[in-house]
Amino acid sequence: MLVILSPSKTMAFDEALDRSDGTEPVFKESAARLMKRLKPLRSADLEALMSINSALAALTAERIKRWTEHPKSGLAKPAVNCFKGAVYTGLDAANWSNEDFNFAQDHLRILSGLYGVLRPLDRIQPYRLEMGLKWSPDENTPHLYAYWSNKIQSDIAEAAGGLVINLASKEYAKAALSKQSNLRVITPEFKERVGDTYKAKMTYAKEARGSMAKFIIQQRITQPRFLQSFQGMGYAYNEQLSVDDQWVFTRESTKE
Repeated sequence: MLVILSPSKTMAFDEALDRSDGTEPVFKESAARLMKRLKPLRSADLEALMSINSALAALTAERIKRWTEHPKSGLAKPAVNCFKGAVYTGLDAANWSNEDFNFAQDHLRILSGLYGVLRPLDRIQPYRLEMGLKWSPDENTPHLYAYWSNKIQSDIAEAAGGLVINLASKEYAKAALSKQSNLRVITPEFKERVGDTYKAKMTYAKEARGSMAKFIIQQRITQPRFLQSFQGMGYAYNEQLSVDDQWVFTRESTKE
């Protein structure tokens, strides 16, 4: 069983904890080819391409300039410690045990526009490159989906053992999961009661995805039926709203 997560746009690299057991990204050479295409771009080019403000474009340009395929010690850190956002608040990797990291290394993958697929301990450098960006990385591929999909899908299929728990966003799941695949894919959804119905509120749903991934890791879950006992953040499995492998988890009130 394999859990897939999206990365976050925001990184907290300077505060990220390093580890002595860090590993190398599987597709580091493919990432280096993308960076080679990005390095000639100026800050103004990145601002227009990525639709970001000038300060963020300048930071992104600086990160691209510094990025190297063979970083020295301290310039790359474990991926799961580098991302910052609601998903990673829920994942709470800062409080994992060594045994948690070992299990996660085998059962969790973080998808990435730059690195393709990352295991939690894979060492990465700060970057910004969204999978859905309308950018042609080379003359043979019109966008990042075309660049990554076959690589990511093959890697996921090999590691999944026939089952994927899809906790990624649609943007990233699109790159990882082929409709022609024989994998079983369970996609949990998280919804809040709003009046007489339940609706997804993305900020809470993102944190819940991370919280469920943490639950799987710390409970060492490898059988899907045990997912239905998840009660993190007050959510509970809702059998009535669930259809096939679209598993819905609901809660009655939002904790502000």
